[in-house]
Amino acid sequence: MKKFGFIFAAVVAAVMASCGNGTPKADLKSDVDTLSYALGVAQTQGLKDYLSMRLGIDTTYIDEFVKGLNEGANAGDDKKKSAYYAGVQIGQNVSQQMVKGINMELFGEDSTQTVSLKNIMAGFIAGTLGKGGLMTMDSASQYVQLNMPIFKRRNLEKTYADNKKACEDFMAEVAKKEGIKALENGVYYEVLTEGKGEIPADTSRVKVHYEGRLINDSIFDSSYKRNEPAVFACNAVIPGWTNALTHMPVGSKWKVYIPQDQAYAEREAGIIKPFSCLIFTIDLQGIEKNK
Repeated sequence: MKKFGFIFAAVVAAVMASCGNGTPKADLKSDVDTLSYALGVAQTQGLKDYLSMRLGIDTTYIDEFVKGLNEGANAGDDKKKSAYYAGVQIGQNVSQQMVKGINMELFGEDSTQTVSLKNIMAGFIAGTLGKGGLMTMDSASQYVQLNMPIFKRRNLEKTYADNKKACEDFMAEVAKKEGIKALENGVYYEVLTEGKGEIPADTSRVKVHYEGRLINDSIFDSSYKRNEPAVFACNAVIPGWTNALTHMPVGSKWKVYIPQDQAYAEREAGIIKPFSCLIFTIDLQGIEKNK
């Protein structure tokens, strides 16, 4: 039985009989009555937590919840009331879940910025009615698909401007170091051990030991610590890795400096913040042969 499988049908006789608002009193005259009451009580396990944590309801107003609960359950098959209650529920989901989720995706922790609820609702209603809109469904979907990444990157660049600048300054200093060699797309490396073996293709599966650091010297990943080399395809990793691996002879050990746009760019990965340069020690131990 799902915890909330039929909660709105069964819970009416169970939730806080003292709350008023027309809440029915239990009247257990038969086995069916008793089973009905027990089902109602059982279905409310964890309900208050669900209301507060999942739906964002302030349980100080539990009386209002019970009032709405009674009205919804007793509406029966009244199609007009059912449509109204569905609109209330979906409208609250738009403001409390959808808008908050979009804001988090676009603006992160910056609470001073928000999308327009007014315009979201104008578009939502036009899309629901299927008429009177300023965009077709296809054109709206295409606009979102094209522009959401642009908006997101633009705002991340503002939020992490210091991080991006630090990366640019760091890579500029790396380029000046003695013994540094350049690859394509701003990737640099220095040879720690000169290998003499085969150079992998981008589709090759390779076995490597590696350690990854941020420019503040924090280690974020290490196969050495796991005491087990990693095996993967050269084209299944970040672009900076693919670039390095497809120039490394087997047996080489390089220190590779990867600019943010050849690493995770605006993505966040654990302690790796958006627009972070990465430094890897890569020890190419072999190329896995097809069996």
